Amino acid sequence: MAVKLNRKGFAFGKELVNEGRSVRDERDAWSEDQPSPERENEFIRAHGIKAYAKWHLGIDSEHPEDTKGRYKFPFGDFKRVHRCAVLSAESRAGQYKHMDIEQAAAHLHAMIDGKKHKVRTASA
Repeated sequence: MAVKLNRKGFAFGKELVNEGRSVRDERDAWSEDQPSPERENEFIRAHGIKAYAKWHLGIDSEHPEDTKGRYKFPFGDFKRVHRCAVLSAESRAGQYKHMDIEQAAAHLHAMIDGKKHKVRTASA
């Protein structure tokens, strides 16, 4: 899997948090808060795949641009950034050694929790 940081998604996530469009929920809430596959498909039909892509921190270049499979590490529900999604992305990215994505998620996590945080990678 060739997964890299989705810079547009990361920038969009930071913008949303700065605008106050985030939820400080608990770690395990993502299983309930994440959009269903049907909701994802509705969002794509209404807004397009590029808008869908902005809600993810990772891009898997092994999948075509116009597929949901290309976009990894979701961080919100198409309205707000969810802390639980960011925590999940941070943990999974660390497990799979996607350091840029892990650092981007850690940055969003710190923003949501109101802490100052610097991204330590050149690509973020």
